[in-house]
Parts: sequence; structure tokens; C-alpha cells
Amino acid sequence: MSQGQSKTWAVVGGGMMGLTLAWRLAQAGKQVTLFEASQTLGGLAAPWSLGDITWDRHYHVTLLSDLRTRAVLEGLGLESTMRWVETKTGFLSQGKLSSMSNAVEYLKLPGLSLVDKFRVGATIVYGSRVNDWRALEQTPVRDWLTGLSGASAFERLWQPLLEAKLGDAWRESSAAFIWATIQRLYAARRTGLKKEMFGYVPGGYARIVERFEEVLRTAGVNVQKGQAVQRIEQQTGGGRVGLRVSTADASSDFDRVVLTTTPRVCARMCPGLSSAEQDAFNSVAYQGVVCASLLLERPLGGYYLSYLLDPGLPFTALVEMSAFVDPTEFGGKTLAYLPRYAPASDPAFEWSDEHLREVFLEGLLRVYPPVADNPVHAFRISRVKEVFPLPRLGYSSALPPATTSIPGLTAVSSAHIVNGTLNVNDTLTIAERAARSLLFNDGRRVYLD
Repeated sequence: MSQGQSKTWAVVGGGMMGLTLAWRLAQAGKQVTLFEASQTLGGLAAPWSLGDITWDRHYHVTLLSDLRTRAVLEGLGLESTMRWVETKTGFLSQGKLSSMSNAVEYLKLPGLSLVDKFRVGATIVYGSRVNDWRALEQTPVRDWLTGLSGASAFERLWQPLLEAKLGDAWRESSAAFIWATIQRLYAARRTGLKKEMFGYVPGGYARIVERFEEVLRTAGVNVQKGQAVQRIEQQTGGGRVGLRVSTADASSDFDRVVLTTTPRVCARMCPGLSSAEQDAFNSVAYQGVVCASLLLERPLGGYYLSYLLDPGLPFTALVEMSAFVDPTEFGGKTLAYLPRYAPASDPAFEWSDEHLREVFLEGLLRVYPPVADNPVHAFRISRVKEVFPLPRLGYSSALPPATTSIPGLTAVSSAHIVNGTLNVNDTLTIAERAARSLLFNDGRRVYLD
């Protein structure tokens, strides 16, 4: 606790949200310490090594309409280096992988009647024009999509896509999830851009995170990597109230603490939260991912993203990063991701890397039979049990507020993305709103609306 000095701040979590919050607080003249459990900053956007290359641990993309991300990158001096690319989209249905990269190709897709395709298209256009996401949050996603697209299109298209991302939890999910996806898809057109393009920073998030750390240290932020916070407790003394942040190595006192970890982790760190708050934090259910990164000798199909509608595959999508990023970034080889979105209870989290490699490569062979003659130079698995909150009916009304009952303690996380989807741009939007509110209210309350 500081006495007779400016207030001290701690930000817990060095993902993109924590990095941005620490930066904005430091820019406002605050004394900031950033705690990150890993030796690498970035959170879900952190880089890692795969064979002899370094790239993102999970796949990421920036859209032209991701204005918040682009503004942060501009502040880091990286926005001008971005490369923008038009990509192609694949669509696996009934054992056939087809291109779905334009309207003509969409109309030729197998598995849907022409009427179904027109109704699906009308659903997307209608969803892009809806503004009241709160009403959709009370509407089951099945009801909304069936009413607009019809039962046939729902069963053949929408349900497999929902299951791929949400698993069985789609049955309890609201229409706001699909609405948010459509809104992001159409963001470029709403801002007057003729088309959406995908962008990346050469060097990937390794370069972004490295630059972010440089900027934070220059701004005076005390960056503590490899320091997992175990406990946060209220401290009183000398007429002041503060917070003690304890790691395995040491304890430090601060006037204000901002947690950017998932709600369950927040609840575990903060035993002083009320029982009602503990229940609210622990009730936020997350979807996880088991994601394979593969470095292949040759390209696959040239589709950045392939939607997989056929049942029985061990992964739920296929991302060919080299169809988007210049392959020279990967030594001329092909980088692909095979994500399996699943709850923490999914047995795949306990499978060995060797078993996952065998199962995933067998599945990839079903999608791309020629892969049998495409050498795999590296294979690595990322397991994260909490990636994004499940969009249950009435989600925002059950979400615990960012301001806690512990004075000076704020909890802001991906759980507060209530009218968007988990991506870097929406994460940064929450971070920027939280930073403005924290500074305006001196950390006592935060408003994210």
C-alpha cells in the first residue's frame, strides 16, 4: 500500500487484455506491475516454436474492420508493416471438399437445396442488420435459425457448425452467438469497405508480443514473467486499504489490482470474495480447445479456413495458415492448425501427444487423402481448458460485474465479451473500455457498457 504517494497498480495476466490495460494505465502516469504466470507474454496469442520456426500457438487473423486491433498495432509501430490478403474458404460435406469463397461457389455447394441456400443467405443478411443483441440473448439459437433458414438448413448446415464450436452446449446457447459471428463477418461492409481482407504482422504474434514488452518497459511497467499469482487478499493499516498479491516467490502490496484471468481462476485467487460472487464466478462455463500445429512439406488445399460438416472427425475445423501467410515465414513449408473445441471434460485433454498425432493425422487423411505423401516435419499440441465462455441463454444477466466487493479489486476478462466473439479485436475493445473506466473512477468501479 502506498502512503503519501501516487497509487500503485497490479495487472494480473499478460494476455492481450492485460498488456493493453497495463499500457493504458502506465500512459496515464500510474505505477504498474504486470504479473504473468508463463515465461512468455501473450496468453492465447502467445508464440511458440514448432520445429525450426516460431509462430503463433493458436491461429489468429486481423480483419480490415478490426479497428481496435489496428489502433493498438499503430501505437506499437507495427500497423504499417501489416500484409493484407484475400483468402479462400473450404467446405467439407458428404466427403467432398469444395471451395466456398464467393457467391457462385456457395450456390454450387453440395448438401443443401437451392431454397435452403437462399434462406441461409437471407438469414445472414438479416442478422447483419439486427442491432438488439440483448433480445437475441434470450432466444434459443435453434429457434432463431430454424425460423429464418428452415429445419432442413439448420440440420444440414447450422447444427454441424454449432456443434463444431460449442459441442453439446449449443443446445443451451442463444442466438446472440450466431448474431455476433455475422456481425464480425459484415463489419467491413458496414464501415464502407468494399470487401473484407485478412491481415497479419510479419513475424506473427512473436513480433507483436516482443514489441509490446519493449513498450511496456519503456513506459515504466514492471513486467514480471514466470510469476503465477496464487492469492490476492485485502490488507489494512495506517488508515489505508490495499491488496496483497502473493506469488510462490514473494508478496507485494498495491492500491489497485486488475485481474484479467478467467472467472474460475479469479475465484480461486481471491478467497475474500463473497459466497455470492464466488458462485457467480464459478458458474461461467468455458469451452476449451485441443489444437494441433503441423508443419508440412507441401500445401494442402489452399483454403485458409475449412468448415468440416462431416461427422466423426477428431478435429472441428482446419486452418491452413500458409494459404494466408507468406510461406517464407515458415521456411517455405506449410503450417496448418487442427483445432478440437471441447469442454474441459473431453477425454482428448488426457490423450498423449503420440495418440493425438495418430488420430489427428488419420482424420486429416480423410479430408486430404494426398497428405499421406506429404511429410510432417513437426507436430505439437496445445491444450487449453478455458478458451471462451459458452453463450448460454441470458448470459450477460448472470455475469458477475467487473467491480468486486473487495475495495480496489477489479476482474475483467474474456467473459465480459457479451456482444461479440472471442477474438483479439473484441478482447482489446473490453480492455480499452475497462482502462478508460478505471482511470475515470480511480479504480473504484468499472463500467464496460
